[in-house]
Amino acid sequence: MADNGEGKNEEPDYKRLHTFPLIRHTDMPEEMRVEAMELCVTACEKYATNNESAAKMIKETMDKKFGSSWHVVIGEGFGFEITHEVKNLLYMFFGGNLAVCVWKCS
Repeated sequence: MADNGEGKNEEPDYKRLHTFPLIRHTDMPEEMRVEAMELCVTACEKYATNNESAAKMIKETMDKKFGSSWHVVIGEGFGFEITHEVKNLLYMFFGGNLAVCVWKCS
């Protein structure tokens, strides 16, 4: 029975190891990248069950801080090909399998 108790304790630890944000690709300047990454993490944690609301929060905040025409896609298991303005793309993973893509185009 002690093994079962240890197994239950290991599972949450395993999940915690994969909750950090992982940037897959970005060409943003350092300041913008840090702000965008923190915003994505905050939105995904706040709206853990509603990706549409998280994307809307990220888009509206990025529009206010860095000008209009930001786009956001949040989900699992998607592919994309986009055209974006140079130095305005962030593609990251959060919580293991949740992907966030943020880009600007006019």
